[in-house]
Amino acid sequence: MSDASDEFDYVIVGAGAAGCLLAHRLTEDGRFTVCVLESGPPDRHFFLHVPAGFIHVGYHPKLTWGFTSEPTPDTAGRGVKAFMGRTLGGSSSINGFNYTRGLPLDYDGWAALGNPGWSYAEVLPYFKRTERRVGEFDPRYRGADGLLPITDCDWRHPLCDAYIESARACGLPSHVDYNAASQTGAGYYQRWIVNGWRVSAAKAFLRPAMKRRNLDVRSDAHATAVTFEGTRATGVHYLAGRGGPKRAVRARREVILSAGAGNTPKLLQLSGVGPAALLAELGVPVVHALPGVGENLRDHYMVRSIVRVQGATTLNSTARGWRLGIEIAKWLAGRPSVLAISPSVAFGFAQSRPDAVGTDLQFHFSPGSYASGIAGKLDDFPGMTLGFYQLRPQAAGFARATSTDPFALPRVQPYYLGHEEDRRVAVAGLRLARKILHTGALARFGVCDEFPPPTAVTDDELLDCARLRGGTAWHYMGTCRMGPATDPLAVVDADLRVHGLQGLRVVDASVMPTMPSGNTGAPTMMVAEKAADLILGRTPPQAEHPQ
Repeated sequence: MSDASDEFDYVIVGAGAAGCLLAHRLTEDGRFTVCVLESGPPDRHFFLHVPAGFIHVGYHPKLTWGFTSEPTPDTAGRGVKAFMGRTLGGSSSINGFNYTRGLPLDYDGWAALGNPGWSYAEVLPYFKRTERRVGEFDPRYRGADGLLPITDCDWRHPLCDAYIESARACGLPSHVDYNAASQTGAGYYQRWIVNGWRVSAAKAFLRPAMKRRNLDVRSDAHATAVTFEGTRATGVHYLAGRGGPKRAVRARREVILSAGAGNTPKLLQLSGVGPAALLAELGVPVVHALPGVGENLRDHYMVRSIVRVQGATTLNSTARGWRLGIEIAKWLAGRPSVLAISPSVAFGFAQSRPDAVGTDLQFHFSPGSYASGIAGKLDDFPGMTLGFYQLRPQAAGFARATSTDPFALPRVQPYYLGHEEDRRVAVAGLRLARKILHTGALARFGVCDEFPPPTAVTDDELLDCARLRGGTAWHYMGTCRMGPATDPLAVVDADLRVHGLQGLRVVDASVMPTMPSGNTGAPTMMVAEKAADLILGRTPPQAEHPQ
């Protein structure tokens, strides 16, 4: 048995958005001790806290997991890279900050799949509990007392304003709050940026909790296996850094996996929980055969349209040279600056066809453009970008361990554009993006289409463009999906307990049975907020029906 100092009531693997929030909730009344194991380093890097720093840390080898999907014809034979956060705060410390909840039909759909307690009316109180909405808001939908501040963008740009006008001319109303009564429309994104600084889950939830004596946060602690006594999880083995000493922590109550949709299923598989055939290939003894572990991987596939610009200064020059110096000075003075904006500044939610059930396209507008359409390296010409993805992709893939090396990344395959409906929506999205970019107020700024080229006109030509240049939206989810025991691919029940085992839960984007209609950060925090009540046995808040 481990030393008493290495025994806790709860052990959480992963200090991402879910793990940070859980650590805060499970320790706030002082009754229980909690240990958080984070594979990455502490979040001390300066650029983790400056919003524009995502260009520097979003691909940092020590601060991210560099997943690469397997090539398919639907990605033009390419593997698509997806970098996920590997530090305190996880991806909330490196991502694009946009706060998006999704549609009520998403959560009503989760409940309809056999997950009681997860309807929109039942999860809305948890969304509200997490956030501190800054500015005007409708209290029927939004919260004011949470730890995560959600602000409106205070930076304005003529191209963004023109985009919102052009979107309105194309049928998307301009409105303030896409997280309230209606999602359809266009405007500036809401985000977790305050006074020019990123507010990650580590800053919002973990930092306050780390002042408590009943929380032990261990960074550079790479989990290698969940330990079991029979079918009960009893703790976690981990390495103190790559090549470091082997250590163990015991959990008196529960082990909670919050390592993300790529690493959570991998850890389960290396611990002997997963598809029997895969465990046999790996040479891992079976603790519990569970065929759904690692299945159902989905991601949003982002396709970006780029237009060369005239008559406006874009980020391509503002973020360089002497102009960047001016922006730094603005940021230091606490004024709106390009250092404190999201990679995607303005949003759009639309339908790919009139009979679509809810919005099924999410647009991301930026008054700048990146080489090859991938965020990080700015083009050397003035450009603007309108990217989009299908909100609810139909294709589903997998995440599977490749060896018993705990540092080896799993095979990941979301099967981007692998379903006929996904391909149809991709073409419709490119057509609508082209229409918006060449309509009304925005049209006067455009010189010519950079990508897709103006020669791409037919459905097949546009689809080939989507295959050639599409990329991840960094929204892996679904690999330990929630569902009843009668669902052969369900991994956890409606209380997020792993089927067939005791003392083990999964609390991260892995448990989402279907993709929410938007960025996955806010839904992941909602899952953790609800999970805390489930774990602590608290009575859930009363369901809210604001309509």
